[in-house]
Amino acid sequence: MPEDFLIRAALAGLGLTLATGPLGAFVVWRRMAFFGDATAHAAILGVALALATDLPVYAGTLAVALAMGLAVSALAGRGQAADSALGVLAHSALALGLIAVSFLPGVRADLSAYLFGDILAVTGGDLVWIWAGAALVLALIAWRWQALLTATVDEALAQASGIDPRRERLVLTLALALVVAVAVKIVGALLIAAMLIIPAAAARGPSRSPEAMAGFAVLFGALSVLGGLALSLRLDTPAGPSIVATAAAIFALSLLPRRAG
Repeated sequence: MPEDFLIRAALAGLGLTLATGPLGAFVVWRRMAFFGDATAHAAILGVALALATDLPVYAGTLAVALAMGLAVSALAGRGQAADSALGVLAHSALALGLIAVSFLPGVRADLSAYLFGDILAVTGGDLVWIWAGAALVLALIAWRWQALLTATVDEALAQASGIDPRRERLVLTLALALVVAVAVKIVGALLIAAMLIIPAAAARGPSRSPEAMAGFAVLFGALSVLGGLALSLRLDTPAGPSIVATAAAIFALSLLPRRAG
């Protein structure tokens, strides 16, 4: 019988993949990989602010991740290159977060858990937050699915259909902020983008429709979580990186049929 902490870890990871699967598909389609990475880096500033003010860490990371997305959208609207704006804001937020933590005694050791993740330390309360956050992200994406797809394929077509592409970008920004807040304790800020991108990228090969790609991304994410936990247990390796390494192996396998063909 698996230990309770392993069951909680598996449930936490599976809950996360329900959100990262379909959202990761949009990240891949829209080539927003750097955006997800930048939002995750900014979460460290949210962790520092939450620890300094005794607020829940989830609240701090959600607020900063959302502020990051809105700031990038505002800078892009003023003519700044999106990748430049992301680079400036992401590294600035990460640096400020690390500086802020240096002023908090006894917190530095805790920070590594948020950088690299500690899925094996997930509590029952964390599970409630993770599954609630995943359900909210799923509901948000399901509600805007067709509009998001149309805006992703062709913004001019979206406008002609009465869809505001800026609003759909805001929906994705909010969803990404929620995922970062949910995932920061599981796989860590440095690995969140990998869980968004790798399963979705692996899902491209066997998929014949957008819905199928979202579904395969969830499946591959779930296999990554379960396989990574098994690898961590067997080899005594860090759980978060083991999950991402398993996802990378699944991605490598997904390339084989295409190369053979």
